[in-house]
Amino acid sequence: MAVEDDLARARAALQMINPAPYNAEAPPQALAGEITPIEFHYVRSNFPLPAHDGTLEVGGAVDNPLTLTLDDLRAMPAHERAVTLECAGNGRLELRPLPSGEPWGGYAVSTARWRGALLHEVLQLASPRAEGVDVRFQGADHGAYHLNPVLADTDRDDLTFVRALPLAHAADPAAEILIAYEMNGEPLGSDHGSPFRIIVPQWYAVASVKWLKRIDVLTEAYAGEFQTGHYMYEWADRPAEPVDVMRVRARITAPAAGSTLSPGTCTVRGKAWSGTGPVTRVDVSLTGAGEWHAARLDPPSGPYHWQDWSFEWQANDSGRHTLRARATDAAGNVQPEVPPWNRLGYGNNAIEVIFVDVV
Repeated sequence: MAVEDDLARARAALQMINPAPYNAEAPPQALAGEITPIEFHYVRSNFPLPAHDGTLEVGGAVDNPLTLTLDDLRAMPAHERAVTLECAGNGRLELRPLPSGEPWGGYAVSTARWRGALLHEVLQLASPRAEGVDVRFQGADHGAYHLNPVLADTDRDDLTFVRALPLAHAADPAAEILIAYEMNGEPLGSDHGSPFRIIVPQWYAVASVKWLKRIDVLTEAYAGEFQTGHYMYEWADRPAEPVDVMRVRARITAPAAGSTLSPGTCTVRGKAWSGTGPVTRVDVSLTGAGEWHAARLDPPSGPYHWQDWSFEWQANDSGRHTLRARATDAAGNVQPEVPPWNRLGYGNNAIEVIFVDVV
C-alpha cells in the first residue's frame, strides 16, 4: 500500500490520459522553467510497471559480454546532461482525420537533468565485433499491447518493449547517449525507468528505453514491433520512414490559450526545441495571415534542451486576437502551417495557434 501511495503522490500533478498502462501529460506549468520538476515530467509507458532484478546484460556480437549492476554503473565516470524528451505522438489530437494511438494533446514534452554512465564507454568494455550493425535495447516491461500490433508475426499477448539504434550512433562519443540512473539529482522513479534507462539526446523519447534489461549488438538491422511496426511515419504519398530525431517546434507558454487580458503590453513567452538544433529563430504572428515578427530568443544553455523565447506585444485593441509561434533551427528546418499527417500520428510540429481576448 505504501508503494501505491507513493506512486499516487508522484502522479498527482499530471494530466492522466490512460490509467493502464499509465500515460500522462505534463501540466502547463511544466514548461515554465528550464528544468521540469520530476512530479511534472510527462509519463509514457506501453506496458504496466515491470519488476526488475537490478542487472543489465550486455551481449550479442561482442567479445566481452557483461553483467552490470547499478553499483557497477555508478563506479564508471558519471556524466549529467539536461535533455528535452518529447513523445513522438505529442500533438496527435490536432491531426485530421484523427489517427489511432494515445490521444496526446500538447504536453507530452519535458526537460530533466539525467545523470549516468555514457553508453559508448559501456560498449567499449564489451568490445563490439566488426560485423556489428545495430544495438538493441530491451526493457523489462512487457505484456499485452493495448494498441493493435502492426507486424503480422507479433504475439499480441506478451510483447516486450525493444528498440534499436545504429551501432555507429550508439558507439559515437559525440552522441553522448546515457545509461541514466538519476533524474534531477534523484534515483529514477518507477514511472521513469528505474533502476536505469537509456537517454538518447535529440531523438523522440521512444528511443530512450526505460527499465533497461539487455543491450545486444546485432549483425543485422533490427526489425520489431516498436522499430518497424509502430513508430514509423506512414505517409499517404511516399514510402514510410522511421521516427528518429525531434522536429523543430515552438510552444506558447504565456499567455494561456483562451485567457482574458487587460489592454496594454503583454509579454508572450514560450519554449522552442529541435533534434537538429539549436533553434536559431522564433517568429510570432498576430493574425492568421499577417506578417511575422522576430521574437527574442535566448541562446542555448546546453546542446540538448529547449530554449526560452519572448515577444513584447502591444495588446491595445479590444477583441479576440490570435497568436502564432514558428521556430527555425540551425539546419534550416521551419515549422509547417499544416500538421504532417501520417497514419499513426507522429511528429506533429505544426505552428501553434492560440487565441486570447483583450477586454
